[in-house]
Amino acid sequence: MPALSLILATVGRTTDLDRCLDALAAQTSKDFEVLVIDQNRDARLLPHVARAQAAGLDVRHHRMDRASLSGARNLGLTEARGLYVAFPDDDCWYEPDTVEQVLSAFAASPELGGLSINWVEQSAALGEATSGSELNLAAWRAYRGGEASSISLFLRAELARQLQGFDERLGVGQWFGAAEEIDLVLRALGTGARVARLREARVHHAYGRQAAIPARRLWVSSLARARGTGAVYAKHRLSAWVVARGLVAPVLKAVLRLNWQACVVGLATSLGRLQGMRAWRRAERKHHLG
Repeated sequence: MPALSLILATVGRTTDLDRCLDALAAQTSKDFEVLVIDQNRDARLLPHVARAQAAGLDVRHHRMDRASLSGARNLGLTEARGLYVAFPDDDCWYEPDTVEQVLSAFAASPELGGLSINWVEQSAALGEATSGSELNLAAWRAYRGGEASSISLFLRAELARQLQGFDERLGVGQWFGAAEEIDLVLRALGTGARVARLREARVHHAYGRQAAIPARRLWVSSLARARGTGAVYAKHRLSAWVVARGLVAPVLKAVLRLNWQACVVGLATSLGRLQGMRAWRRAERKHHLG
């Protein structure tokens, strides 16, 4: 049985997927499996999966007929055989010793429920803004806990299953279009689980917007992502101060930057967070009353 299960949800990409799989084939530790959760409507991935298997990777290919990042990851979680699980994006890639670093850290600290590794490009952009050796629940509830993207998160499989995986109402493909990993971290920390930072282990992924996109598309995508954050505000009953700051700050920052794209994103972010929070609360009341 592999020590680690890498649950790789993918749709629409092949070149990036090859880069991800090539990086996995180059790992110094081979004690892992890869579960490719394929959300494409065609067979485009078959030669790429076969290529990875020929390179010596333990790859299992699962098809999923609906677009849901959280749903795909949860499907992978049900199939995972490893003691630990992780959720690399199809366009990210590990450094050669990433898996070895992670498994060594878990072996040295069996009390840990999870690890958050170093997303190199994000750390560079934010100036190493994160601090502390472990994620802190109070800081995360204040949205001051630093960054822990799903691509940087490694969990004990037992903990991930105890949490019932990702909330499938959140994430890419849903009306609440993001924040599924924030929700997962908050729930994990809420159980008392310890999640440590492991800066020595590194993952690469583009950070920030890489190209200009039409204003309407930018508005729609920003709105969807922000609704996920608003849902987390409501689901976890975050403080009025955190909510108010989250609603006002995006607009203020946009105005100060005097840039039309920043204004589109700022307005969409504030509006989307408000929409997401109100919609989540309405759904909770309806469910409670029903």
